[in-house]
Amino acid sequence: MIVTTLDRIAAQADMTPAMQKALDFLVASQGKELEDGRVEIDGDTVFALVQSYDSKESADVFFEGHKRYIDFQYVAAGQEALGWAPVDAATITREYDEGRDMWLGTVPAEVATFVYMPAGQLAVLWPSDAHAPMRAAGGVSSPVKKIVVKVSVGS
Repeated sequence: MIVTTLDRIAAQADMTPAMQKALDFLVASQGKELEDGRVEIDGDTVFALVQSYDSKESADVFFEGHKRYIDFQYVAAGQEALGWAPVDAATITREYDEGRDMWLGTVPAEVATFVYMPAGQLAVLWPSDAHAPMRAAGGVSSPVKKIVVKVSVGS
């Protein structure tokens, strides 16, 4: 996982052409009111999911992971905490769903790391990264607008 800002990511990770499309979309989207839902960028190779929700405060933390896509998770408004752990530390509680490209699981508290994600922050997560999005930062639930750009692995 890399946590950074849009203006720094290109210097921190080698951008494939598909990853560059994701970054270009996020840079162009800053300050725009995007409707929630899927935004087509390059078919199933690169697409965005625009989400509005309230971050969650809960003792139960579920991690997720993907096999086919890299996530570019950009907090456009609000704030949240994003949990991270190596995928090998996860105990799967809901088997991989091919259609949704997602599994769910738990991670021991001593292995999980939580990162504060204010508006303008970007996290890039590979299939080797288990992650728990939508968590309340500092234990305080708040409204969040997030853009998750999915980039097909190997593109």
